[in-house]
Amino acid sequence: MKILITGAKGFVGRNLVETLKCIRDEKKRDTRLSVSEVYEYDVDNSEDDLDRFCADCDFVFNLAGVNRPQTQEEFMTGNFGFAQILLDKLKKYNNRCPVMLSSSIQASLSGRYADSEYGRSKLAGEELFFEYGNETKSRVLVYRFPNLFGKWCRPNYNSVIATFCNAFANDLAYTVNDPNTELELLYIDDLVSEMLLALEGLEHRCNYDGLVPIERVNGRYCYAPLTFKVTLGRVLDLLKDFSQQPISLLFTSIPEGSFEKRLYSTFLSYLPAEKTIFDLKGASDSRGSFTEFFRNNDVGQFSVNISKPGMTKGQHWHHTKMEIFLVVSGHGLIQERRLGIDPQTGKDYPVREFYVSGEKLQCVYMLPGYTHNIINLSDSEDMITIMWANEIFDAKHPETYHEEVQYV
Repeated sequence: MKILITGAKGFVGRNLVETLKCIRDEKKRDTRLSVSEVYEYDVDNSEDDLDRFCADCDFVFNLAGVNRPQTQEEFMTGNFGFAQILLDKLKKYNNRCPVMLSSSIQASLSGRYADSEYGRSKLAGEELFFEYGNETKSRVLVYRFPNLFGKWCRPNYNSVIATFCNAFANDLAYTVNDPNTELELLYIDDLVSEMLLALEGLEHRCNYDGLVPIERVNGRYCYAPLTFKVTLGRVLDLLKDFSQQPISLLFTSIPEGSFEKRLYSTFLSYLPAEKTIFDLKGASDSRGSFTEFFRNNDVGQFSVNISKPGMTKGQHWHHTKMEIFLVVSGHGLIQERRLGIDPQTGKDYPVREFYVSGEKLQCVYMLPGYTHNIINLSDSEDMITIMWANEIFDAKHPETYHEEVQYV
């Protein structure tokens, strides 16, 4: 399949182009689609390019448009005028391939968009596409996008999410008029997934009741079904948490499929080089060091422990907290002993011993009610251990009690 994308250098265009290239180059294997050519058209292309692409393509994504013109009249020229040129080119070469139009929810001219010049230009483009479909019998797919967000979106342009992400990532000033304002947001990867379905003829169809899409198998319009309704205040709270992570090490939960996961990925894409790396503060003594690097209220905390040659660390136990140790470099011995007296022997419970090495990665549970330690058996090399605890350390309630594993 040969695919033409107009507006290929824009936010949606760039994300779609890169995905299609991955399919073309067989890097993306979770699809049945086959792509042989990706024709990228934007303002720096020639009319000859557009002719050549329109003569040869099997599907058109028309993402070209004007969002921030110098004058209101440019809305109609940029959004309606180019659509007319594109469709005329397809007719010129008798190419009746499917055509997709990226419109906007503002084309509904409903609610706060009732007097939108941008919306009127988008609505005119929609009607032009529908007329083209009736005339040529080509499959026409008109999508009305809500607010979009994701990587590569231009801040201070047409996405408030991009503007806020960029501000928090780069310590810039921002303005919020009403934090209770609710937005309907569509994430770029979810939109691209819908576009891939459109290539297979599996697009989601709908009709509109004002601003609300109503799913209909034979609907006039198309839509991406997964969107999120979120207040600006919630967005700002999350971005504050994300921006404080290098200091707090407290990572907000980002469940699979959640808005939080999508916003976090978007925020990270705006980080400057100097914030892409951050220092950690650890505790060190003659035995080595202990440095926490990740904490989350749902999953606990992760740390890295460095033990100097011959040193023993630990020698304590917990009532409820449990840990997992993973030695990734060096070699050593982990010992654990259940507290109390074994009623069968009348003696201390036996010590469990686990020899561990970075050459064979193995996880060892530190069991609740068992005192435990970790010993570096090397005379010359540090031993490095990744440690996970199922709860965040609370200095006011450490729940850690000293007890030697083996009495000397």
